[in-house]
Amino acid sequence: MTLPPSYFDDMYAASEDPWGFTHRWYERRKRALTLALLPDERYAAAYEPGCSIGVLTRELACRCDRVFATDVAAAAVDAARRACGDAPHVTITRAGVLDGWPDHALDLVVLSEVAYYFGPADAERVAARAFAAGGTVVAVHWRHPVTDYPLGGDQVHAILAEAAGHAQMSRLAQYADDDLLAEVWSANPQSVATRAGLA
Repeated sequence: MTLPPSYFDDMYAASEDPWGFTHRWYERRKRALTLALLPDERYAAAYEPGCSIGVLTRELACRCDRVFATDVAAAAVDAARRACGDAPHVTITRAGVLDGWPDHALDLVVLSEVAYYFGPADAERVAARAFAAGGTVVAVHWRHPVTDYPLGGDQVHAILAEAAGHAQMSRLAQYADDDLLAEVWSANPQSVATRAGLA
């Protein structure tokens, strides 16, 4: 069963930064890995559902002409708007992942530690929606078990891989360790060097 919005409201009521995005080395390292895995230097329009307090959103803003981000928790949206207040090309709204999808073209979708909050059927819908955008999809998820979460990180990536196959998207990169799994799929199967004319 997908976690309800109240779960996240309770998390932010207990802490302004419940996952330690601003101070944990794991989180800083994960963001660096996420950004390093992106195959293009710049994107026209990115969507980051479940943006939390906007720490990754702010870094995506340096690589994208437009960033659209959503979160289901009002406190998270307020914090993300403050974090990105000097970036007018970033739009942050309060919405769930399934109902907050932008209705315009995207060339980057970022699923950062968000898809395991869904039950299997909803995770499949999120995956299908991400790959329907037809650009680049990057997904990064925690691999350790969390009792509250309906899915584990590896389960999420299995669902994503199946959806990518149906959408005929190529997996360009993968990084895995005991803590996290990060993967990138793209409609363009070319490597970074090929895209840059180096190979």
